[in-house]
Amino acid sequence: MVQKAKILLVDDRPENLLALEAILSALDQTLVRASSGEEALKALLTDDFAVILLDVQMPGMDGFETAAHIKRRERTRDIPIIFLTAINHGPHHTFRGYAAGAVDYISKPFDPWVLRAKVSVFVELYMKNCQLREQAALLRLQLEGGEKDADESKESAGLLAELSARLAAVEEQAEALTKQLNDESTDAAAVATAAHLERKLTGLRRALDALEPGTGGSPSVPSQN
Repeated sequence: MVQKAKILLVDDRPENLLALEAILSALDQTLVRASSGEEALKALLTDDFAVILLDVQMPGMDGFETAAHIKRRERTRDIPIIFLTAINHGPHHTFRGYAAGAVDYISKPFDPWVLRAKVSVFVELYMKNCQLREQAALLRLQLEGGEKDADESKESAGLLAELSARLAAVEEQAEALTKQLNDESTDAAAVATAAHLERKLTGLRRALDALEPGTGGSPSVPSQN
């Protein structure tokens, strides 16, 4: 069963949260509400999120300050943030959003279809990264197993074949996603994230190929950073 991605929705107005839920419900992912920056930071302590939709204008800790806290934490600094704002103070205000670590800055009222499409890109990238971590975990178990007798070697060969097939499926999906992003000229941050994912897949493929009979040596597991 494929685990659903979590999307964090941060806004101090309940009606705005309700509207976001209505727009994103078609993605069939887990939507988590936070009515303040402080509440969002608490949620990020325990759960992993594919993307954060963050309102700029909030009492107390505003969106910029909340984003700064998110980017300072090692656990959460790589989570994409999409800023949502009801006002537009011009280029300087938008630049402040990107400087705070946002991958996008959208003014309300926004096109529901466009917002849903943007969020779906980051959800898909997140799911691909999760698959990649699963492949790496299986490979790490294989590497830690050491030398085996004949029966165990057969089992290892089967595991390698399964790993190779699963990795090939992820590689194919990642390649298609990268092509889609490039063709549609989507956000530069999404394209860069997809390219980074493909580089990690390449490293994992090299490590897996090195385990095949006749290659010799045991490679180290590629970094997941």
